[in-house]
Amino acid sequence: MHAPILVTGGAGYIGSHTVRLLAAQGRHIVVLDNLVFGHAQALITPGVELVVGDVGDGALVRALFAKHRFGAVVHFAAYAYVGESVTNPLKYYQNNTAEPIKLLQVMQESGCQVFVFSSTCATYGVPQQLPITESHPQAPISPYGRSKLMVEWMLADCGHAWGLRSACLRYFNASGCSPDGLIGEDHDPETHLIPRVLMAVTGEIDHLDVFGTDYPTPDGTCIRDYIHVEDLADAHARALDHLVAGGASLCCNLGTGVGVSVKQIIAATEELTGRPVPVLFGPRRPGDPAMLVADPSLAKRLLGWTATRTDVREMIRPAWLWLTGPYRGRYRANGSS
Repeated sequence: MHAPILVTGGAGYIGSHTVRLLAAQGRHIVVLDNLVFGHAQALITPGVELVVGDVGDGALVRALFAKHRFGAVVHFAAYAYVGESVTNPLKYYQNNTAEPIKLLQVMQESGCQVFVFSSTCATYGVPQQLPITESHPQAPISPYGRSKLMVEWMLADCGHAWGLRSACLRYFNASGCSPDGLIGEDHDPETHLIPRVLMAVTGEIDHLDVFGTDYPTPDGTCIRDYIHVEDLADAHARALDHLVAGGASLCCNLGTGVGVSVKQIIAATEELTGRPVPVLFGPRRPGDPAMLVADPSLAKRLLGWTATRTDVREMIRPAWLWLTGPYRGRYRANGSS
């Protein structure tokens, strides 16, 4: 019998896919989400309890721990707009770094010692070598990346101080949707490449902006490692099992190890939809590395995890189903994920 699990930010994009998987595995899940970027409608599994509130509300979190006696926390709740973090850094340090301190304080008081953390490859900064391994220096170039790295440091310190065991999962480019089209990606504003390509196809946006065609890559556009959201969910479940079974703390990359360029995404989208993608090519954006590709071998070694979808068309196809299907409209009355 699994102890109840608190999932913060569980109504968001990656969180909702992970909650669905964890609940399907028979776990008792309580979601804490303020619904600023999450969708109550994304929690489609019966029996999943949603509590609307903030991670930084110590009284609320303390009451939830007293009621449910959680055995673990899976923490997704964070702001994730890199550009906004540059113009409004305190918003990111408050939400992404300061508020989890209150959550960790309650965990310490309650004797809960398992924490799975949604981290990011942005903690590495500009890559010094490719593919990126976990031994790569962590030198983030944005407040967003720094706000996540600070939490990684806090988790390590709590491990030394009071025995917290944590898994820091450094995602590369999350993408795709559930294959059945029931839950998906719906941010406002939407900044991720694959949904924006699809939005350009449907006319939801006038065109796709491509920033830079003169990078030192085969076709001149940026290359990224696109990892399917359901593979990310699987990694969280495996990390949770590893820690609950007494496994040691870990930090590992979650990616496919396969790089895909912007132009390749556009070409694959045109192939799958049979429609042209209207594109406006422009200059590079400051701070965009030419290539970001993971070495995911440590996750395989420690968690037995490997991405099962490495063809980017496997990310685009369900995203297209979601964008053009009947379920996306349910999200519209309730903010964005």
